[in-house]
Amino acid sequence: MAVTPPAASSTPAPALAASPARGAAVRAAAPAPPPAAAFTARLPAAVSGPAVSPAGEEAGSGDRGGGVVRLAGPVPGALAHRYAALPPPLRVALAALRLEVLLGDPRDAANPYSLPALTAAPAAAGSAVCAGSAASAGAGEGWDGRAGVLLTAAGLGQVCAADQRVRALRPLLRRDLALGYAAGRWGGPGMPPARRVRGQDGESCPVSSPVPAALLGPAALVAAAGSVLRQAAFTVAGRGSGEPALRQWQPVLAAAFADLLACESLTCVALRRPAAPAPGPGAGPGPGAGAGLLGAVAGYVVPTVLADVLAQLGLVLAECGHGPASTGGGMLAKLTGDLPLAGVDAAGAAHWQARLARALPALAAEEPRTAHRGPLPAPFRLADPPAPAGIAAAGGQEGGHTPDGHESGRLAPDGHTPGGLEPGGYGVGGDSVVLSGLLRAGAARADGADGADTGRAALGALARRLLTEQRALRRPCRTAGADPGAVAARALADRQALLWLAAAVLGVREAADDGRGLFLGGTHWALLALSGIAGRLGVPLPGPAPDPRVPVWAELADRVRRGVDCDVYATRLLW
Repeated sequence: MAVTPPAASSTPAPALAASPARGAAVRAAAPAPPPAAAFTARLPAAVSGPAVSPAGEEAGSGDRGGGVVRLAGPVPGALAHRYAALPPPLRVALAALRLEVLLGDPRDAANPYSLPALTAAPAAAGSAVCAGSAASAGAGEGWDGRAGVLLTAAGLGQVCAADQRVRALRPLLRRDLALGYAAGRWGGPGMPPARRVRGQDGESCPVSSPVPAALLGPAALVAAAGSVLRQAAFTVAGRGSGEPALRQWQPVLAAAFADLLACESLTCVALRRPAAPAPGPGAGPGPGAGAGLLGAVAGYVVPTVLADVLAQLGLVLAECGHGPASTGGGMLAKLTGDLPLAGVDAAGAAHWQARLARALPALAAEEPRTAHRGPLPAPFRLADPPAPAGIAAAGGQEGGHTPDGHESGRLAPDGHTPGGLEPGGYGVGGDSVVLSGLLRAGAARADGADGADTGRAALGALARRLLTEQRALRRPCRTAGADPGAVAARALADRQALLWLAAAVLGVREAADDGRGLFLGGTHWALLALSGIAGRLGVPLPGPAPDPRVPVWAELADRVRRGVDCDVYATRLLW
């Protein structure tokens, strides 16, 4: 049956028209979707993109010349649940599917949005590959104008919560960092591209874009790095049986996969965190001093950790014979060249590191002495709908339910959620209080872990080792703010940020461990990610512990074979 998308704004979204200047043809038949997927797609004959029905019209309601997207499923909620292991709201899944079909087959060199075409485009231009497609629709010059046409046709204007906007944009983010970053600054139908303003702390932030500036670059980098990882894993998994020498790269790719999941876990938590004013340069110690710093942590940690991951992927691709002229090598080279454009290079990471160094005295003062108790805050529960603040911003969940039937969080009469949490899922205090409490909770579980569950016991023991490191940082952090630019202060900021990354991993893993047997709720990836964090900190690992690299590699290879993305949501790919 055809699924009717949710209603859109009163102005119909324009469909992308065929450009006669190009005249190339894409493949007539699309590759078969994954077996469990509840959608199919048929490509058009023109390379400019299919005539996807705009948001608000029924998808697949007749062939009006161009190709159409047919979204099938027994009920609308089933499509969202089959779209990913952690399903998004229905309108988010529909927007992502429309966008993926509009972008076309990533393997067809005649498609301007294909991987070969995008990797051949200059990094600074970012939009030369699709010149002319938006001109026919009356868009302005530059990629920002063309992105508006493309994203409006996909229905992205209906998705305003930051974390859900990133999920809907992921088909573009995973193809090209520069184009995805530019599209992330789009504010909605009829809105100009998000302009840049400069705040007191020196960071730039977009105006009108729902995705914070500090998180847009890291989110785009995680998605783009995931595509390079899939290319490398596809080569090693496909040729490993015939070429045993390639099997040596399986543990390397497993560690890269765990690092990628850790970085995305932190980014997702920060995106789901309700906006809070960050402390100014002169803010002193006190409750809530760590509020708003998750963006700074992600802005520093994600580029830093993924720089190591990209270096490892470059080595794997080179050893597998994929040089710069190959698709995988070209993707990595293009991604590396686009890092400054998205602010996720070494200079961008240094900016956020300096901000963290200024906040160290306040963070040391507000650190809790007890473990986190009670239900996990909402930002860590990635399977839940967006927090009430994000739902309200999305403008339109009626009756307290999200489009795919999830019940949204309800507020008590005093304006708080049940359990004493704030509407965003946080209690009184800043991000550092919650994350430090999660690290303590993970360490406390080491004593009560079942001896038969070696993975949980090892994870708890590693969390306790990291907690010891965090306690050792309290005294030097109290005086680090005197000279935030000093090498010692930056080193302390680096260590504190890595510990927050570990706490985010523990929180996301615990929230996903809900009895459904999800990979994200297992201990293997978290143990491997925390082992990498401990290695970066120079903290010795507690032993003995099971080697998590074999099961993590098995999951990665299985995802590559089944057409599932390398993200925390386990999203099924259309192509």
